[in-house]
Amino acid sequence: MSIRQALEALQAQSKTALIPFITAGDPDLATTPRLLKALAAAGADLIEVGVPFSDPMADGPVIQQASERALAQGTHLKAVLAMIQKLRQEGFQTPLILFTYYNPIYRLGLAEFALQAKEAGVNAVLVVDLPPEQALDYLKILKQVKLETVFLASPTTPPERLSIIEQASSGCVYYISRAGVTGACSEMSQSLKQDLQTLQSQLKLPVIVGFGISTPEHVRDLAGQAAGLVVGSALVKRIADSPDAETAIQIASDYIHELKSALEAH
Repeated sequence: MSIRQALEALQAQSKTALIPFITAGDPDLATTPRLLKALAAAGADLIEVGVPFSDPMADGPVIQQASERALAQGTHLKAVLAMIQKLRQEGFQTPLILFTYYNPIYRLGLAEFALQAKEAGVNAVLVVDLPPEQALDYLKILKQVKLETVFLASPTTPPERLSIIEQASSGCVYYISRAGVTGACSEMSQSLKQDLQTLQSQLKLPVIVGFGISTPEHVRDLAGQAAGLVVGSALVKRIADSPDAETAIQIASDYIHELKSALEAH
């Protein structure tokens, strides 16, 4: 099932997708597929898999440090794709969004990346630092292999640019809930609900929202306000703070189960 199909199917049931984010290779690449399976079992509807990068300018310190740990162990794009492919061969079916910067794709080669990502079982790709205006070759090649694309919108995106973002996106539009970098926060923007309503009135594609969502109260408050809620830094920090891989998997699973229960209670 595609990202768009998965989101629209949940919307048809008046449900909101829960979308955890983890950095591949943190705490190590052998643990990542086990984490993905645990998150899916705990209630994740889709999962974002981050490719570690040396200069993750859109990410706050928690995810920056996760990238540093993963890179120190030799995690790279091809290894992440190989891990996903093996996971798919084992029967893992949860839709996956590959979250990356453009440099790892450029180093591998755009056409080669598209083929390997498709063969691995990636559903969609979000390239954080690639604006749609500069993505013509990228869009053409991903379309050829039937990989979905996801582009970013933010509170500062002018209305006239939203149409460009939507035209470039085939899976969904990712709305950044606030200016700045990723990171958990205690309170969401007071204007976020209104911002999401306005955004969705202008777009036909499903909208997912992230940056700052971290508590059961957040997901309860935002349930039904977007097609999906992305939880990243708060999950990555729980994994990082765990003393070993087994504990990390259990803590991550419990956390996602708690958020899913909050969504379902709504």
